[in-house]
Parts: sequence; C-alpha cells; structure tokens
Amino acid sequence: MDYRGIVPLAMLVVSNIFMTFAWYGHLKFKQSPLWIVILISWGIAFFEYCMQVPANRIGHTYFSASQLKVAQEVITLIVFAIFSVTYLDEKLRWNHLVAFLLIMLAVFFMFKKWD
Repeated sequence: MDYRGIVPLAMLVVSNIFMTFAWYGHLKFKQSPLWIVILISWGIAFFEYCMQVPANRIGHTYFSASQLKVAQEVITLIVFAIFSVTYLDEKLRWNHLVAFLLIMLAVFFMFKKWD
C-alpha cells in the first residue's frame, strides 16, 4: 500500500477519535444537562466530518466504497477499544476480542484479491 491508501486511513483514524469523543465522551459527565452535551457533541462532530468526508473522497481513488466502509469499521472498533479502556476505565473481555477477530476475518474477505 502506498501513500494513496495510507493518507485516507490516517484521516479516518483522526475522524474516529473525534467521533468517539462526540458520541461517548459525555458519559463521564452525566450530571451535565443533555442539551449542553448535545451541542458540545455537535461541535466535536464537525471536526469528525472535516476529516471523514475528505478521507472517503480521497480514499475512493484507491479503495472501493465497500473496502473503505470495512476499514472504517475496524478503525472505529480499535479507537473505541482504546477509548473505553483509557477514558471510560472499562475492561476488555475475552468475548470482545473474539468479536474483533471475527471482524478482522471480514476484513480479510473484503480486501483479498479473489481471482
């Protein structure tokens, strides 16, 4: 894979970091009014879209739309796993790892060149 594939994937990682904080960061602030949390989440999501939309547009010159979607889902799960352990102090369990391995199997089937 050359830079044409790496750049959009890196942008999707950044996008997913913003997305994860927009969607789940407020769970540490349950005392905050919901309307404030929604406004802050929208603000964070703006930066997610500023990375995600161009990542998909650039990435579609190298990957198919299906490949981009599967890659994005894997990136989302990796970012969320790190986030949930480090930010939310949750534990990863064996069944989470099994589910992740099954998703990685989906990645294999999506990206494998079948002749």
